[in-house]
Amino acid sequence: MPGIDECLLEAMALPGARGASLVDWTSGLALGTAGDSPVGDHETTAAETAELARAAAEFDSFAAADEDPGEEPPVEDLIVTTRAGYHVLRFVETSFDSSVFLHLWLDRDTGNLALARIRLRDLAERLVLG
Repeated sequence: MPGIDECLLEAMALPGARGASLVDWTSGLALGTAGDSPVGDHETTAAETAELARAAAEFDSFAAADEDPGEEPPVEDLIVTTRAGYHVLRFVETSFDSSVFLHLWLDRDTGNLALARIRLRDLAERLVLG
């Protein structure tokens, strides 16, 4: 089971990966980073993506009507498409408050969005935080 650094290195091995991070969406802090940041600063990217993740995780609009709200966010992942790339945010279930997500920045021309979603899901399930 990979730790944060190993997880981010595995994410960076995906085709078209430009940057990866593990972010706490409550505080907006990056717990680990690899590769580049779209704005040149991983902490700024973490804070900005945390705002998006927090909105998706906390608003009931994204939950199905018959779903029990529970402790986990109603959203598994988010995909933001830009002209030059994709940003995939994958929520990570943890033994504590589950307020972290993996953020992968992919190049639009060389990245494989479907493969990235599958691999991030696998990484999120295997990630060991502690």
